[in-house]
Amino acid sequence: MQWALIVAGVILAFMLTLRLMENAMIYFPVRYPEGFWEPREFGLPVEDCFFTTEDGVTLHGWWVHQPGTRQVLLWCHGNAGNLTHRLENIVMLRDEVKVNVLIFDYRGYGRSEGRPDEPGLYRDARAAYEFLISTKHVEPEQIILFGRSLGGAVAVDLACRRPVAGLILESTFTSAKEMARRVIPLLPVHLVLGVRFDSVEKIGKLYIPVLIIHGTADEVVPYELGRKLFAAANDPKEFYAIEGADHNNTYVIGGAAYFAKIREFINRLSARQTH
Repeated sequence: MQWALIVAGVILAFMLTLRLMENAMIYFPVRYPEGFWEPREFGLPVEDCFFTTEDGVTLHGWWVHQPGTRQVLLWCHGNAGNLTHRLENIVMLRDEVKVNVLIFDYRGYGRSEGRPDEPGLYRDARAAYEFLISTKHVEPEQIILFGRSLGGAVAVDLACRRPVAGLILESTFTSAKEMARRVIPLLPVHLVLGVRFDSVEKIGKLYIPVLIIHGTADEVVPYELGRKLFAAANDPKEFYAIEGADHNNTYVIGGAAYFAKIREFINRLSARQTH
């Protein structure tokens, strides 16, 4: 009995510590000046954008203009690094998909103020959306949300709160609790998690076109979670599996076919609007 109490106490202390440290275990921001902040050397002319959230946090983003189109990909990136770590991917999207891109850093990332937490990330995405509407004069039906990894949960939440043309989710998960069960299967960590990122519950409220992309060899977010999220979504929806792709190399392994799929999805959205 004494040993059982000791073990139970150790487990409880461990789980409480996880709860107290969960933000540090979820978010891995890289602050300015770390990163590659000369995108023109990458062949990418960008406009630095600054905008403020509803709770007064100033955020930074890059606006990448594509002449000849009004459609905008609003990019919610993953939990690590900052927007400069997506430079190669942004260049390829510009060249292959021919779409405007607004990518922004959450609070605490890159040149953005503050510290990240779940409610804050949702506010950040709303601020980026309002920047497009009010400053760039983009119409809601011209905005396509693109959420990768943790950013998928941010994009789903934004789609539930603001009108958009469509939603692209890549390498993302169903909920934080289900991820916890997968990552730490031997302990009921999910029972003490404060974060939710409950995309599987929210996505069923959406009735917009959805494209879900997932690598079959994803070692961070299991492929099965991508399929489960897809099952919870309403039509019209499409699932695109990239054979052999891991978590961060979907666009590399997918190659031209990957960008063609995104371009095709965006073109369908445009065609829907003209009918």
